Amino acid sequence: MSTTAFAGWEQPLQDIVLPVKETYKDIFHQGSAAEYENAINGAKELVTNFLHRNRQPFSGVSSTALKAAFAAVDFDTPLPDYESLLQEVQELYVKHATAFHLPAYIAHLNCPVVIPAVAAEVLIAAINSSQDTWDQSAGGTLMEQQLISWTAREIGFGTVADGVFTAGGSQSNLMGLLLARDHYAITHGGHNIKKQGLPADASRYRIFISEKAHFSNHKGAALLGLGEQALVEIKTDARFRMDAAVLEEAIAREIREGNIPIAIVATAGTTDFGNLDPLADIGRIAAKYQLWYHIDAAYGCGLLLTEKYRHLLDGMETAHSVTIDYHKSFFQPISSSAFIVKDRQYLRLLRMHVDYLNPKDEDYDDLNQINKSIMQSTRRFDALKLWFTLRLMGKQKLGAYTETIIETAEKAAEVIGLDPELELLSYSDIGVILFRYAPEQYNTADLDALNQYIKRQCLTADWYW
Repeated sequence: MSTTAFAGWEQPLQDIVLPVKETYKDIFHQGSAAEYENAINGAKELVTNFLHRNRQPFSGVSSTALKAAFAAVDFDTPLPDYESLLQEVQELYVKHATAFHLPAYIAHLNCPVVIPAVAAEVLIAAINSSQDTWDQSAGGTLMEQQLISWTAREIGFGTVADGVFTAGGSQSNLMGLLLARDHYAITHGGHNIKKQGLPADASRYRIFISEKAHFSNHKGAALLGLGEQALVEIKTDARFRMDAAVLEEAIAREIREGNIPIAIVATAGTTDFGNLDPLADIGRIAAKYQLWYHIDAAYGCGLLLTEKYRHLLDGMETAHSVTIDYHKSFFQPISSSAFIVKDRQYLRLLRMHVDYLNPKDEDYDDLNQINKSIMQSTRRFDALKLWFTLRLMGKQKLGAYTETIIETAEKAAEVIGLDPELELLSYSDIGVILFRYAPEQYNTADLDALNQYIKRQCLTADWYW
């Protein structure tokens, strides 16, 4: 019989385990299988009803009405059973949740999700691995690293590339700016910002972005102590893509003014317009001025899946770092993102030694993903969702989905362009269509008010099919 011995006493192991099984049925362990199954079945039924009953993307509920319903919730009084709990969640959340999967939903970049990835979520939550160190998630670590290597190859990086899964594109963009800042300081001035703080000339650092770049660049510059003043916004062309000629002029101007260009951030798939900056041209300029080149491909990364439109990402392979959002363009549930660098040596700028996480006497240092993360130690195993998806569906099927999105957007743009009462505001490289209702009899101010009214009605009225 197994026994346990602590401080001079022995007791049969089963005498300790059995009471735990009977008393703590709500905790996930070997004795709570029936409770787990009951809870999962209830949640599954809620999801199934969500799929079958929804006919419109949003219920139209007002914030006032929903806040009033929440006022009755008392966390000090637990509900009696799962049936009561699920009914409450149905009324407060599921009933009013945005249904991204419906064809009438066209408002944001959130993608519908594939079923293999949803199935993976069940394993992720239940097994609850943390991806910070090898000894907490052996197979999970290798799965994540293999998916990072696969993504790096698709980008066009070589065998020394590396990266890590992140919480989202904003975090990945912050990592890109941080490495750009620290790499410049240590390469050009021998200054270690991690150890010594910002150098005296940091106020003159300049980072070049498109005027249509994601707002996370502004937040990142502020968090890094450079301030938004470090960002130089470059005008865009008629398709809202960074103008490479204007970019080079801006770099030369900042140098003349005594400032220090350190990086360029290009956007592969803008949030507002779905267009891609000229990546190859920007890459040549970055190389000419020896600047860190980061590409925010949070949205446009889906083009990696398709042979037909992959050429739109030509030049991505020249970047030092790339942001990837699988949960925007690989049909993954939130969150599933990554930060990829061309050379794993860059990630050493993030490394920090902690005895209880990466002790110096271990022989698997390259397997600790925490060495590559910016501020995440405990980190969920989001990579499993992508593993499920690629292993069951394959790149080609996902690529076909991406092609369908692009071609549907093109057809929609054609229809809008032919309608005399609609105004097409921009063509998209990927799948964002901007248009408005614009009958000739209205002036500009009236059109703005009219379209705001239409937007409000889309949120509140019960008009969907």
